[in-house]
Amino acid sequence: MRVIGLMSGTSYDAIEAAAADLALDGDTLVMRPLGHLSVPYPDDLRALIGATLPPSATSAHDVCALDTGIGQAFADAAGRAQRELCAGAADLVVSHGQTMYHWVEDGAVRGTLQLGEPAWIAEATGLPVVSDLRSRDVAAGGQGAPLVGMTDTLLLAALPGTPAALNLGGIANVTVVAPGADPLAFDTGPANALLDAAVRHFTDGAAEYDAQGRGAAAGQVSTELLELLLDDPYYRRPAPKSTGKEHFHLPYLLRALTAVPTPRPDDVLATLARLTAVTVADACRAHRVTQLVVSGGGAHNPVLMRMIAEELPGVAIRPSGDLGLPSDAKEALAFAVLGFLTVHGLPGTLPSGTGARRATVLGSITPGRHPLRLPEPAARPPRLMRITGSG
Repeated sequence: MRVIGLMSGTSYDAIEAAAADLALDGDTLVMRPLGHLSVPYPDDLRALIGATLPPSATSAHDVCALDTGIGQAFADAAGRAQRELCAGAADLVVSHGQTMYHWVEDGAVRGTLQLGEPAWIAEATGLPVVSDLRSRDVAAGGQGAPLVGMTDTLLLAALPGTPAALNLGGIANVTVVAPGADPLAFDTGPANALLDAAVRHFTDGAAEYDAQGRGAAAGQVSTELLELLLDDPYYRRPAPKSTGKEHFHLPYLLRALTAVPTPRPDDVLATLARLTAVTVADACRAHRVTQLVVSGGGAHNPVLMRMIAEELPGVAIRPSGDLGLPSDAKEALAFAVLGFLTVHGLPGTLPSGTGARRATVLGSITPGRHPLRLPEPAARPPRLMRITGSG
């Protein structure tokens, strides 16, 4: 089955589209990646997303406008992927949509909201669309995140020691696959969320992120500010756990800077990079991780990667591309996998990774232009992933 995965993360800078041929071979999921695209959001839509994300107030009008606008943008990205990556021969689109709110109270997730109406995608491509992949896990008592845990577990299962997969998006999440134990997946805390917010604040919106970590490289870590940030109760909560920009946002950072004035912007950036490195490393040490497979936008920040390596001496760190999953396409491919599992009647979550009462089949299916015909349900879920040469 040829599947297109669509993803926009908490940085909301672009829609990532990736395609792959997927098939089940006994207990192995075989993936042949077909390439990926990064499609920037239109400027006005991106501005509306930024103006609507927590802690901003919003209106039903703006939520509706976003649901339509994001759906149309995802439809455009899916159409490009269908033409440019699949030669017009895709079978299924899987859309994560844009997370606008992740409702957490006392460590429990009460709901999660991803916008991007899938009907626009189905209408534009003529293909069935799997969407709203997080809500079913939440309904089953889970965190609804991180959902890359299934793909990570299949990918890491054959590696020796205690491997972990780290994704550095707006939020950092890790999946740990220890011998003789159930896989564990959770958000460690902010990765790019606070860094990007700080850059936009200090440059009055002229820059969106710390390119190549140059600002952080020029700064000095403020020990006092770092200690204050590390005192956040989130880091002491046990896994599984999840968080998002409803917690780690610009006002959160500004409150910290009021308590511990740090006048040099570069020092703030250096401290925020070290915050991510320390919280990632603390999570890895707690679970005795022996090797770390890294993906996401933060993997392109050499200062952040250097700091993580400094915090984890003796732990082998390598990009997910070494295992066949390009770093920038990994999350989109992970959602392609989840949609593939859904249409085969297979669960897309691991209760040990999200905290759900049971593993569930994820998402809702929007039919395409033709009558909806699903494959025969698979006899058993895969245990391993094999990646073959990309097309």
